[in-house]
Amino acid sequence: MVAESKRDTETFTAECAGNDIRVFVEGDALFDAMLSDFASAKRRIWLESYIFADDAIGQEFVKVLSDCSRRGLDVRVRVDALGSKFGFSGGSAHRMKASGVRFTWCHPWQWRKPWLFHRRNHRKLAIVDDQAAFLGGFNITELNSRRISGDNCWRDTHFRLSGPVVDDARKAFESFGRGDLKWQCGGNQKGLTLLTNHGRACRFRLRCHLKDRFNAARKRLWLTTPYFVPDSGTQRDLCRAASKGVDVRVLVPGKSDVPFVQWAARAAYSTLLASGIRIFEYQPRVLHAKTLIVDDDWSTVGTANFDYRSLFINYELNLAAECHALNATLATIFESDLNESLEVRQQPWSRRPLSARMAEFIGWSARHWL
Repeated sequence: MVAESKRDTETFTAECAGNDIRVFVEGDALFDAMLSDFASAKRRIWLESYIFADDAIGQEFVKVLSDCSRRGLDVRVRVDALGSKFGFSGGSAHRMKASGVRFTWCHPWQWRKPWLFHRRNHRKLAIVDDQAAFLGGFNITELNSRRISGDNCWRDTHFRLSGPVVDDARKAFESFGRGDLKWQCGGNQKGLTLLTNHGRACRFRLRCHLKDRFNAARKRLWLTTPYFVPDSGTQRDLCRAASKGVDVRVLVPGKSDVPFVQWAARAAYSTLLASGIRIFEYQPRVLHAKTLIVDDDWSTVGTANFDYRSLFINYELNLAAECHALNATLATIFESDLNESLEVRQQPWSRRPLSARMAEFIGWSARHWL
C-alpha cells in the first residue's frame, strides 16, 4: 500500500455548455468516482473497455457490477477480446453473466471473418443512468492505481461528464452495440461533440476532424499521446502549422510499454524538429494520456492515439470541446507534465548512435501494424 500524494486525489473541473466536466489525471480517484456512481445507480450501467483486467481493481468492478445487476439494474459490459484476452478470466465473465450482466466479448477470433480481429474496440466509455458518463484513456487495471502499483502506475486523463451530453454518450454506446459503426453525434450539444473515427462523410472521420483543426490553428497546438506514429499527411499538417508561427508541442512517453512504437515515433523526430516543432519525453512513468489543445478554445480527450491503428483501423471515441474553461484546464495539466519531461533538442538528436537509428528504421517499417 502506497500513501496517496496530492495529485493522486486532485481533480479538475470545468463547465461547458450546460455540462459539468470533471477531469481525472490519476486512476485511484477515477475508479473511486466510477464505483461510487455505479453503487448509487437506479436504472442502468453500461460499460465498455479495451482492457478489463482480472486483478484487484478489476475484481472491485466485477463485484459492484454484479451486485447492481442483482438489484435489477440494466448492466451491460462490453470488453475487447484482444485487449483483455490475457488479463480477464472466463470465471469473472461467468460471475457477471450469472448475476444477469449482459457481458459481451467484442470481435473475438472468427475463422470465417479473420479480418475482424485486426480491428479492435479501443473505446472506454461508461454510462450511469442519465446522470453521468465517463470517457477517456484509462483502462480498468491496477496499472493505473498508485495505491497498488506505487510510482510505476500509469499517467492518464479521463472525463466524468454530467448534463445533456450524457444522452449523446448513451446513443454512442447503443449504436455501436447494434452495429451502426458510422453513427455520428447529432451536434445537439453546443460546444461538445462526441467523435468516432468512422463516419458517413469521411471514412476516417477523426483524422479528418484533426486535420481541419491543425489547419485552423493560430496560436498553439499542444499534443499529448502515448503512441505517436504520425502518417505523412499528419506530419505535413503539424509542420505547416509550425511554419505559420503556431506553438506546436508534442508530449510523448520517455518510458514506453511498447518499444516498437517508441522506435517508430523517434523515426519522425528529425523532420518535426527541423520544422520548429518542440518534442518532450515524459520521464516519471508510462504516459498514456491522449489530449489535444488548439488555441484557447478547442480541445479533445478520448481514446484515440496518434498512430495508424487509432486513426485508420480501430474503433475510438473522443470528446471534442469548444470551451475556453476546459481548454485552460487541460493546458494547466499539460504544462505540469512538461515540468516532468525532457525536451528533445535538434543538435543532440542528430548525433544519436547508429543503433538508435536502426531501431527507428525497424519501428517505422512496422508502423502500419503497431
